[in-house]
Formats: sequence, C-alpha cells, structure tokens
Amino acid sequence: MQGRYWIRSAKGERCPGAQYGRQPDGFDFALEKRCAIRYFGHWSIKIRTLDLAHRVGDLEINLLLALDALLRDENVTHAAARLNITQSALSGRLNKLRQILNDPLFLPASTGRGVTATPHALAMKPELEQLLERLKQFAQRAHLFDPALSDRTFRIAASDNPAAILAPDLLPLIHDRAPGVRIAFIFPERSRIGELLEHGDIDLYIGAPDDAPQDLIGRSLFDDELVTAQRIDHPRGTGPLSLDEFCSLDHLLISSNGGMFSGIIDGALAEHGRSRRVTVSVQSYALAPLLVATTDCLCTLPRRLLQRFTHSLDLFEPPLALGRFALKYFWHPKMAADPAHGWLRSIVAEAALDKA
Repeated sequence: MQGRYWIRSAKGERCPGAQYGRQPDGFDFALEKRCAIRYFGHWSIKIRTLDLAHRVGDLEINLLLALDALLRDENVTHAAARLNITQSALSGRLNKLRQILNDPLFLPASTGRGVTATPHALAMKPELEQLLERLKQFAQRAHLFDPALSDRTFRIAASDNPAAILAPDLLPLIHDRAPGVRIAFIFPERSRIGELLEHGDIDLYIGAPDDAPQDLIGRSLFDDELVTAQRIDHPRGTGPLSLDEFCSLDHLLISSNGGMFSGIIDGALAEHGRSRRVTVSVQSYALAPLLVATTDCLCTLPRRLLQRFTHSLDLFEPPLALGRFALKYFWHPKMAADPAHGWLRSIVAEAALDKA
C-alpha cells in the first residue's frame, strides 16, 4: 500500500523499529484505505494515505498548463516555448506534477527526440482539456460582459420621480442592446442605502445629491428646471403666469412622506411674503400629471417629467425663482471595476442625457 504513516505510542513515543515506508509486523494495510488506528499492546499505529483528494490543493494552474503543453507537443523545448518559460522552469513544474500525481507522466521517446506520455497522463488528457476550457470560460465571465447575451437582473433604487423621468428613456435602450437583461425599480430605504449597495441587494441608487452616505461613489445624472403645468383649456387661459395668479389658484403637491400640504415652493413663496393654496396632496409623481389633466389644479415639477404629457398639459415658467431639480446616481466602490456594473452605469448616464 502506498502512503505515509506514523507509528507512535499513546504517549507520543516512537514505536521501536518502525520506519517511514515499512509495514509494521502484524498490521494489514489492505484493511484500511484512508486512515486507521490499530493497537498493539500500548502502541498505536496510525496510517494516513495521501490520495489525490488530499493533493488537489497543490495543483496550481501553471502546473495544469504545463501538463497540457507537454501532452500537446510531446517535446520539452516546444512546450516551454508555448508557455513562454525556460526548459528548466518547465522541468521543475513536471517534477512537481510527478510528485503530486505519483506518476512519471512522461518518459524519453524511443526515437531519442521528445517525450512519450504514460497511460496515466493520456487518461487525464480529456478531463484536463475540459477543465482548462472551464477555467477559461470562468475567467472570461469574470472580466467580460456581453450585454447582448446577458440575462442578468439589475436593481435600481429610486423614488417614482427619478424612475418616471428615466425609465421611458432607459428601458428602450436596454431592450435594444441587452434584450435578456431585466431591470427592477424599487423604492429606496434611505437609511439602508449604503448597506444594500454593499451587500449587492441593489446595484444603483438614484436620488438627490445629499441623499447618500459619503463612502459611496456618486456622479451627477442631470439637473432640470422646474415648470408649472395646467390642463389644456384651463379657465386661466394660456398667458404668462403671474405671481398673483399662481397664489390664487389651487395647487397639487407631491408629498413623498404622504399627507403634507407644504413644500419647497411654499418656502420660496414665504420669502416673498406670499402663500398659495394646496388642495391636493399625493405621494406619486406619476399620478400628478393625470390629476392635473382632469382638474383646475396647477402643479410645479421637473420639466423632463411634465414634457411627456404635453398632449394634455400646458407648461409655463413659474412666476418666481426656484431652485433646480438635481439627481445623482450612487454605487458602492467595490463595483467600480465590474464590467457589467460599468455597462449599467454607462447606459443610465446615456438615458439621462438623451433628452436633457
């Protein structure tokens, strides 16, 4: 039986006469294949065979490549050239393979030129070729991303305002270039954005510039002007919107937290000593244009959102200076070099620029 064994007493003393590689008297190695303990008086004998399962960890990729090159070329000089290493380096790898696999693997050819593979080496050739091909595919999958062939699902955390602005431009681009890719828009848990990005539960977060933790990578997506919408054929008419009209008419407000009737615009009006009448409060940006189109309420939102509804809405410049609507997209630093994630970022940025 091939293997290594250690013969020690229960106290750790070496068994008299026991030598590495010699079968002790009275012990039948055939009875135990992997690991066994037999007792002879107060002496114990422990045998541990080193089968291939224990040696897999020693099979480095460069050793597998050396074996493959020798099987292909059956010539040490040619195989070394294939691997772009010296003959002595290849010989070193071959010696290590012989020790690990417990087989000479290659013998000098009878012609005096090249080497001849042993039956054991030839038996490994088909599996070796498949293994190296799988390793190649693994490396390519890790470092390459083909959107046309991918079936990956990307998750973007965004409130319905960024989603309503971006999705109509983003989804056609993805469908055209990556028909197998799926996109999930989910509502963000702002208190957990960093954690969710770090764990890969979401791929991107789209929000206001100051909405995300400082340790995330963020880039400006776009900033947009705010405009005021009213329904077509509104009783007010289509003339420029004055501050008095703005303050006297009913307004619809989007309250992200729900139920609020005052927001940023009301703060801007207060600075001028004015106020407006908010009669409708909703949480959904996507719902707002539909309600404005069927009521006499005004609504002030980003132009990129409202301009999609000009078939039912008229848009006007607000009668007072308002800040711009800015968005950034954020991701975790660990994804910076990921090709698939880089593609997602690039196509989101392209969609944001599409009608900016």
